[in-house]
Amino acid sequence: MTTTTSRKRLLNGLSDATGGIGDRFRALPKWQRGLAFLAFVAFLYYLPLLGIPGLTWLRTDSIEGGNNWAGVLFVCAVYVLIAIGLNVVIGLAGLLDLGYVGFFAVGAYSVALFGSTQSPVVKALQERFDLPQGWAVAWAICIPIAIAIAMISGVLLGWPTLRLRGDYLAIVTLGFGEIIRIVVRNVSWSGGPHGVAAIPGPEGAPSADNQVFGLIDAKPWYWLALTVVLLLVLAVRRLENSRVGRAWLAVREDEDAAAVMGVYPFKYKLWAFAIGAALGGISGALFASRQGFIEPNQFNAQLSILFVAMVVVGGAGNMAGVALGAFLLAYLPERFRDFAEWRFLVFGLALVLVMLLRPQGLIPSRRRARELKDRAEEVPASV
Repeated sequence: MTTTTSRKRLLNGLSDATGGIGDRFRALPKWQRGLAFLAFVAFLYYLPLLGIPGLTWLRTDSIEGGNNWAGVLFVCAVYVLIAIGLNVVIGLAGLLDLGYVGFFAVGAYSVALFGSTQSPVVKALQERFDLPQGWAVAWAICIPIAIAIAMISGVLLGWPTLRLRGDYLAIVTLGFGEIIRIVVRNVSWSGGPHGVAAIPGPEGAPSADNQVFGLIDAKPWYWLALTVVLLLVLAVRRLENSRVGRAWLAVREDEDAAAVMGVYPFKYKLWAFAIGAALGGISGALFASRQGFIEPNQFNAQLSILFVAMVVVGGAGNMAGVALGAFLLAYLPERFRDFAEWRFLVFGLALVLVMLLRPQGLIPSRRRARELKDRAEEVPASV
């Protein structure tokens, strides 16, 4: 039996297994699917309290000897939110965005610059309007500010560049992410290379007096991030099944054919950029609030490539797939931290294996699973 035939059977088997599980779940009665979803959500909320052998290897009572397990889950939840936002751009609209870290940075710096008492922007506002010492914008107001600024950034980036396609668009977006990092590193109003500290959370600035969203216990932060993720997953799912979502899919499959059928590609691509940027801004705001301190080097191009890898590995176009990809790419580096620098080699080998065995992602969308199956059937039986 030839290698080509073996690969064909493997691709067919993986595609059938993935599609079969999804089809069986969708065939269940609505109330059973609802109960399964509620049970899964309850499991996610209880996850920081579980002691699963081999999974919760990190100490939960101390930060000595490793990271806090709930803190790792918080990072996973933030990465899932990032992947969902980038999936709107890449998976639904078919736009290759390599500078998504720029929107992540915009959201983080929006909360830092308007909410921190040590921010140069807040200090300038205090002097300009004679505000009391220690005044800053409340955290609940900083979040919509971060969303608005991120959306505006998405529109400003997309308006002149979305007429480009493919590699050209990818290069421009990669440059956008680097421009954001370089600007915040070199201008004085962003704190420069020293960054911004004392970034507030729901209870205000980081302090040992915070009862819920404190510095040590990360479980409330994880539950907050998980709640935001679930709400936005439902919102994006409704959007995906709406007229806008259908237009995105049409533009992704064939932009010229979509234009002939009455879909205005530029308009819907701009919508995708704006909505994806808003989700990136929310994730950056949560990240900065939990960290309490940010600086420009946290938002480098390597992180942006990692965001794209989440979508590609998980399965572009499928929210469950990109969520799984984000969880794995956030969890695995922490899980193998004991290997020190060797963990990146293990991590890279794992990505290579996934791309060889699952070229359409771990959980591809139904459309892409069918494409994978048809492509495998077209492979000749022998070479």
